[in-house]
Amino acid sequence: MKKMGLIGGMSWESSLEYYRIINESVKSKLGGCHSANCLLYSFDFHEIEELQHKGEWEKLKNLMVNEVENLKRAGAEFIVICTNTMHLMAPDIEDNTGLKVVHIADATSDEIIKRNVEKVLLLGTKFTMEGSFYRERLEKNGIEVVIPSELDRQIIHDIIYDELILGILRPESKQSYIDIINKAIGEHVTGVVLGCTEIPLLINDNDVAIEVFNTTEIHSRAAVDFAISN
Repeated sequence: MKKMGLIGGMSWESSLEYYRIINESVKSKLGGCHSANCLLYSFDFHEIEELQHKGEWEKLKNLMVNEVENLKRAGAEFIVICTNTMHLMAPDIEDNTGLKVVHIADATSDEIIKRNVEKVLLLGTKFTMEGSFYRERLEKNGIEVVIPSELDRQIIHDIIYDELILGILRPESKQSYIDIINKAIGEHVTGVVLGCTEIPLLINDNDVAIEVFNTTEIHSRAAVDFAISN
């Protein structure tokens, strides 16, 4: 089993889910007392969140590359970034460290294709919904990507940063997400990508009448598949 380096803490709420799903998946695939061979670096998300909203992406890239280098020196053989938004830096990490990043959007794209879904709604932070780094990886595989309206994007973003990363789960926020998803169903969307690793804390398969792509779970299982592959 290859040793994975996890970059977490963005937020720790979703990193906890990554650690659980990864270890459950290893146990399921290998049996016995097997668990994940992994290293974890966890950021203080306060610093990351401030830099994100200031648009200090170069500083964020340098922080990410530095910690991946530390994981590499500690023996990590590939990298798992335990958040959607910071995959913006995935190419820079690979170029600067020589380590493969198991990309969350590629894993999600594979799962969308597997379920024969052609048109999806992408939910996430504004950085993910409005940027091209995530959407283009889906579109290159023939998947049509829809993003919410500007107003709805702000609602989604604010709930993530003001509530979900703090572990706050409000019924009215859940309903806001469901309403936004239902609008997209009216536009013939047949799947929704929960493109922020905190959103599955609020929304699950039972909440809406279309395919739900939980990127935390999809990415975690893809990381395990890579770790145990030859």
